[in-house]
Amino acid sequence: MAIKVLFTLKFSEEEFDRIRDLGYEVTFNSEGKKSTLDKMTDEELESIDILVTYNSFEKLDISKMKNLKYIQLGSTGFDQVPIDKIMDRNIILCNNKGGYSIPIAEWIVSTVLQIYKNTKAFYNKQYKKRWTCDYSVSEIYGKKIGFLGTGTIALEGAKRLKAFGVEIWGCNTDGRSVKYFDKCFSTSDMDEVFINCDIVISTIPSTKQTYKLIDKSKFKLMKEGSSFVNVGRGKIVDEDDLIEYAHKLRGIALDVFQEEPLCEDSKLWDLDNIIITPHNSWVSEQNSLRSFNLFYNNLKKFTSNKEPDNKVEIEKGY
Repeated sequence: MAIKVLFTLKFSEEEFDRIRDLGYEVTFNSEGKKSTLDKMTDEELESIDILVTYNSFEKLDISKMKNLKYIQLGSTGFDQVPIDKIMDRNIILCNNKGGYSIPIAEWIVSTVLQIYKNTKAFYNKQYKKRWTCDYSVSEIYGKKIGFLGTGTIALEGAKRLKAFGVEIWGCNTDGRSVKYFDKCFSTSDMDEVFINCDIVISTIPSTKQTYKLIDKSKFKLMKEGSSFVNVGRGKIVDEDDLIEYAHKLRGIALDVFQEEPLCEDSKLWDLDNIIITPHNSWVSEQNSLRSFNLFYNNLKKFTSNKEPDNKVEIEKGY
């Protein structure tokens, strides 16, 4: 009997045929606005062995998916997943770790350069048709850049920033050495990054341990005129504390926030030295192909009873 896999993410018919060639019976039902997932019968839901999705959990009651053995996410984070419903049944959960690392790394490079080249101020002058030089523009050459987290996003970011002649520091759970990083510290020594680096970039996941980890106690440590970038998760940062200490920073770049969308009355909007993007750093024309390749390889491994890539360790939060 063929293994039944439900895709709520759209791929080409040729790509779905490649999945079928692995021996799968493929069903596609979009999780988008025109979704009919909530119209699936109990019998249809019960027959599904594998779910490939981004976030269909508000429309799908996975407790009715009695045969579900494996969930493949199109996202890196898994906040949207009803964890209690899968842990009780030992359902395998895999994420799309690395699938968006390249576009996010490019976003990091872009925003760091915008901060040091005062791009936002020049855009404002252009809008007002003002020809005035700005002699506060700086180089990033020779700067120390510290990454909180040394996973795939940080690694791709460090790889690209290295070309600018910077010193790259990293912080991970045990201080292990990682390619492209000149120094690495353990989480217990994280303060070293805030004290010494000119730019601090957060890429760490959201867990119970990291909730509002970056607060005034960390911002107090940062050098006058340093910069802060967050492309990991918004809940890691105490936004009120960031606003309080924004005056000491050269620049801030945020792609993630405690609550999304960011409310119109947030004081973050009013900061002159901030770059705000709407959780958009991951977007790329290459995403679909990268995601499909991961999904295909994991589905191939599933049929061979091999360990899939990017298996989430739920207890750790990533």
